[in-house]
Amino acid sequence: MQEAATTPRPQIASCPHLAAKESAPDIMLWVVGALAPAAVWAVWNMGSTAGTVFIVSIVSCLGTEALWNYLAKRPQTLMDWSALVTAILLAMTLPPRTPWWMVLAGGVVAIGLGKMLFGGLGWNLFNPALVGRAMITISWAGVLAVQKVPGGWFQGIDVAETGGLDAINGATRLAIAAADRAAEGGYGFDLGAQFEPLLFRNLEGCIGEVSAALLILGGLVLILKGIIDWRIPAGYIGTVAVLSGLCGSQGFLDEAIFNVLAGGVLLGAFFMATDYVTSPMTKTGRLVFACGCGLINCVGRFYGPMPESTTFAILFMNGLVPLIDRSLRPRTYGWVSKRE
Repeated sequence: MQEAATTPRPQIASCPHLAAKESAPDIMLWVVGALAPAAVWAVWNMGSTAGTVFIVSIVSCLGTEALWNYLAKRPQTLMDWSALVTAILLAMTLPPRTPWWMVLAGGVVAIGLGKMLFGGLGWNLFNPALVGRAMITISWAGVLAVQKVPGGWFQGIDVAETGGLDAINGATRLAIAAADRAAEGGYGFDLGAQFEPLLFRNLEGCIGEVSAALLILGGLVLILKGIIDWRIPAGYIGTVAVLSGLCGSQGFLDEAIFNVLAGGVLLGAFFMATDYVTSPMTKTGRLVFACGCGLINCVGRFYGPMPESTTFAILFMNGLVPLIDRSLRPRTYGWVSKRE
């Protein structure tokens, strides 16, 4: 009887029965660390305007989540750091001269509508940072366009006159590449000459576009650590590279490299499309999801009205994730679909 009394009783609990080594806060802090080099480099090169965008975004996102939990009488969830990740990503999708009130509104929408309205972390259908970015793009496209005057969001790019055509000045290399493509190469915009600035010090475009090399470094750290699945960035970037090479006009390799490095492809592929909650659960599903993101991204760039379409590509595929999971779910062990 004594031996039976000391024998531990079996525990009965619902699934899942496997636990990862890292907790949610640990994973979020790894993402913050992977983003930190590019964020710091952006503030160093772009100045206090970029720093202000980060500060307002962080205050807005964290404040919205804290207020929502307080009003709903729920436990505070700020220490899972997911709101901080959303804030940093939202800031990096915006140009450094975005008005502070616009950043504030984007943070409120990203957390309030993109996350907490669905039930909080783990329940949202769409990536919260991209929800905030999409709202800003749709609501205040005219205000953002004002930032594209000669001088750009931070500085402009001048393209010398060629072929008897006027010179052009634009805010982003993607916009100039689109204009050059529409003019059938009349502006002489050399894609190959853009690789070095895009990799190391790009002051045109959004904050997160400052250095493709630092984004790649941060993404590789997350892959090696096992935080993200390599299939999503590989499928996304690979699809963009192949389709850009086929759709472009300056040679397959130049078009492929340029369109991967320019814009928000790397930020989206490594840090947004890989979001656990808004991406598929199966390996095959993640690859399909990633290729879909890359396909829509390229269609938007080459055939749409905007040269940058990463935001809407990922959001569109986020909406298809439940269908992808349902269609590509693995066969249950021991299940026989048809009796013999």
